Amino acid sequence: MTRTIATPVLDIAYRQFGGDDGFPVVLLHGFPYDWASYDEAGPLVADAGARVIVPSLRGYGSTRFRSDSTMRSGQQAALGRDLLDLLDALDIERAVVGGYDWGGRAACVLAALHPERVAGLVSVDGYNIQQIAASGEPEPPDHERALWYQWYFQSERGRRGLARNRDDLCRILWQDWSPEWPDAAAAFELSAPSLHNPDFVDVVIHSYRHRYGNAPGDPAYEADERMLATRPPIAVPAIVLCGASDGLGAGDPDDDRADFTGPFRGAVLPGVGHNPPQEAPAAFAAAVASLLPAAA
Repeated sequence: MTRTIATPVLDIAYRQFGGDDGFPVVLLHGFPYDWASYDEAGPLVADAGARVIVPSLRGYGSTRFRSDSTMRSGQQAALGRDLLDLLDALDIERAVVGGYDWGGRAACVLAALHPERVAGLVSVDGYNIQQIAASGEPEPPDHERALWYQWYFQSERGRRGLARNRDDLCRILWQDWSPEWPDAAAAFELSAPSLHNPDFVDVVIHSYRHRYGNAPGDPAYEADERMLATRPPIAVPAIVLCGASDGLGAGDPDDDRADFTGPFRGAVLPGVGHNPPQEAPAAFAAAVASLLPAAA
């Protein structure tokens, strides 16, 4: 079921699996993916008694900004606020939230800043809140090489390249980040139309420039960014999943263990790349379902 709901900033398009009486779960996709990441995992979670909501993030699919004057920000605080606004618009007091890449970051931001709204968190690759003040510190060379697209996006050549070649560029990222996923090519073709949202390029470029201190943030989110800069702990029950074959670097669930102060579990998914909900939907869905309240 596909619906749209108005929030203060966006008209958010979302899919729902399960009935309105199930315990709320919100699952969020990353860059450069879309809500199809949850086409299999979403119904599995709904079968466990949940109302599963899968939105298109700002700049993707049929989600739209409500005003031409709104800054097309892709910063982490904006993504977290979008999730909070979505819960408010849907009259959801508490939800299990989960995601990967940008979606995992939005879920972590909400869990850190508004733990009273989060019943449980599934985060791919751990504590995804950016440390912008430390963004100038180099990573090991093999990791830096995998981040080529981020350096590309710092330039106007990169902006034009994304606008002109978004399908070809993003197809390469899918393939590089999930080298053992046999269905990556076919899945990309189904999701590619979502990348042709009119605000996609602006939101993406701002996201990658802001995280390195190369673009100012939207003043509307400055207070949240200041709080995130303190690296607030995540105290809600959390499960961290890591793909063992993630082309951006295979993590370990214990890498960020100190940032999670509540109940915590972790798992490494063999043969899985950067997009666990689509590459291993049963495993991802089981993790989310395990966080549902017993009455769900």
